[in-house]
Amino acid sequence: MTTASRPAAIRRPEDSEIIGAGQPASVRLLIDSEEAGGSVSTVEVTLAAGADGAAPHYHTLSDELFFVADGELQVLAGDKIVTVGAGGALVVPKFMPHAFGAAPGSSARLLIALMPGVERHGYFRFLEQLALGQTTPADFEAAQKDYDNYFTDAPQWWAERNANRA
Repeated sequence: MTTASRPAAIRRPEDSEIIGAGQPASVRLLIDSEEAGGSVSTVEVTLAAGADGAAPHYHTLSDELFFVADGELQVLAGDKIVTVGAGGALVVPKFMPHAFGAAPGSSARLLIALMPGVERHGYFRFLEQLALGQTTPADFEAAQKDYDNYFTDAPQWWAERNANRA
């Protein structure tokens, strides 16, 4: 019999930290890379109807899996904008620009997994501090490298998103 190299990483709902609770976009921190032996980093994102999730960006170290548990998700993947409904999934390869938000008129709840894992929970805490004015935009540049999250320009994404706003 073979034995596992590490214990199972387990996060019960009551033990999860939630960033942005009560906001149009919230993130439940599930299992981060260190807990999973570097294999994966996971979060659950909940978006109100039509709410933006992540602005256009890319990763250099990880592919990113999106599984839509509820609602509909609008996604930029490279130069394509697609809508994925509940039960659907997509994987965005590293270096591919991508963004996401709840589809117009729909909310969305999704699981996101970065594979291999990178420490991401600190990134979401950083974004919350930035939104609250507790850190400076200058710190933002360093955070991109620290968390392998590089923002990029994607005018077609914003044109599509803004065309569907009330």
